[in-house]
Amino acid sequence: MDYLGIDLSCAIGSLKDGNFPPKDCLLPLISKLLGYAIVAASTTVKLPQILKIVNHKSVKGLSLIAFELEVVGYTIALAYCLHNGLPFSAYGELVFLLIQALILVAVIYYYSKPVGITTWIRALLYCAVAPTILAGQIDPILFEALYASQHAIFFFARVPQIWKNFSNKSTGELSFLTCLMNVAGSLVRVFTSLQEKAPAMVLLGSVLGIATNGALLSQIILYWNSQVPKEKKAE
Repeated sequence: MDYLGIDLSCAIGSLKDGNFPPKDCLLPLISKLLGYAIVAASTTVKLPQILKIVNHKSVKGLSLIAFELEVVGYTIALAYCLHNGLPFSAYGELVFLLIQALILVAVIYYYSKPVGITTWIRALLYCAVAPTILAGQIDPILFEALYASQHAIFFFARVPQIWKNFSNKSTGELSFLTCLMNVAGSLVRVFTSLQEKAPAMVLLGSVLGIATNGALLSQIILYWNSQVPKEKKAE
């Protein structure tokens, strides 16, 4: 009995016999269910951040480069998982996270008017290169190097925001709910990556996600009632 790659026969068979499913049967089942739960939750994970910006019509305290780097990281990670044949439950959230990250960056651009020429150059460069990466039309060695670098990209995507929060002693328009969901997702993804026997680099990304998103969440709690100082528009 198999649904969406989830084998239910082992668990159902044990329960019919009046026994609790053994660990070798239960853990893979839990992993698959959690994997699809992450995918489902990922469809709205950045929505609180987007709505907060739109409702306040402000991007105060937000680092534009941090969100742009996040888009690059999601693009590389999704391309790698697609072309390495990982099950959808192991990476499906990347599809929805990338879409929402692109919308989020567009919203930040809109409320950061006027947007500088360097910002438009970065956006156009991404639009030119991203389709090639997602299609896997690059040298396999370069592909591996890109995937290895995406962990550094995600790390450095968080650092500007963490530093900006520290400097301002405020997290501005950063969404608590989005950061909380990011931390929870990374924690669950560590478990599912181990169960799915995903490559070590995939697991490393989840661990880094816990550390960096955890730092942002801690700052939101620490600076909860602080106001961000006036700042220049994003370049």
